[in-house]
Amino acid sequence: MTTYAIGDIQGCFHAFQALLTRIQFNPKLDQLWLVGDLINRGSGSLEVLRWCYAHQDSLKVVLGNHDLHALVVAGGFVRAHKGDTLDALLAADDGHGLLDWLRHQPLAYQDEPYPGEQYLMVHAGLLPQWTTEQVLSYAAEVEAALQGDNYLFFLANMYGNLPNTWSERLKGIERLRVITNAMTRLRVCTEQGAMDFDFKGELPDIPEGFIPWFDVPNRATLDTQVVFGHWSALGLQHRNNVYSLDTGCLWGGQLTALNLETKDIIQVQSHPLDKPIKIKRKT
Repeated sequence: MTTYAIGDIQGCFHAFQALLTRIQFNPKLDQLWLVGDLINRGSGSLEVLRWCYAHQDSLKVVLGNHDLHALVVAGGFVRAHKGDTLDALLAADDGHGLLDWLRHQPLAYQDEPYPGEQYLMVHAGLLPQWTTEQVLSYAAEVEAALQGDNYLFFLANMYGNLPNTWSERLKGIERLRVITNAMTRLRVCTEQGAMDFDFKGELPDIPEGFIPWFDVPNRATLDTQVVFGHWSALGLQHRNNVYSLDTGCLWGGQLTALNLETKDIIQVQSHPLDKPIKIKRKT
């Protein structure tokens, strides 16, 4: 059995299938860890989600910001953003069931797929003061809200950049928003953990006073192997016990898999059929 972690798919179904062929994925034997953002922006969001649902016994998934966005749009709380490719999913007969399955996926996941090789998976990042145990506990708070009977209230109030710092004293939706933003949107923060959500660029262009979340000195999860995605401009990175796997497949880059036992990297190039089709509207 082989376990692979795979970077942001974002609806790039053809590249995803090519990568599965490249790694000779066998759903009866192998496991995939998907770091979130399964859907949106590529042309095959519906196909990706159908494949994941059909192979759910061979998958471990964490939610990304685009996955949560799809749930918010489906709930009618915001309109689709420019560039979203959710129409086919939202209109499909099985769309509601697929999104319901997506809603029941965690924000963070930890396991030891091989002896001595324990990994923590999250979509975007972790605040520097959070221990691994706290990460899983805080993620469970959001998961309870997202999977509970009152999940629509959470989705209706999820968006927002504030508060942008963590405090154990936070309660209610503000507490859940900070946890969600850190795990699904974080790229850079101050050494004290104040998050910036505007920056999406490359390392040399990080604003003064901010650093990548994984480079914060004395980060509490420094001894934990972390796999994540989200930051396509960062690209493939391995340092400070973290593996960044979003290599910009959606933007013409690669889709990346990491063998969690050998640390080998396997990649395929983006596929032209994954680009969204522009439809000219009649006037």
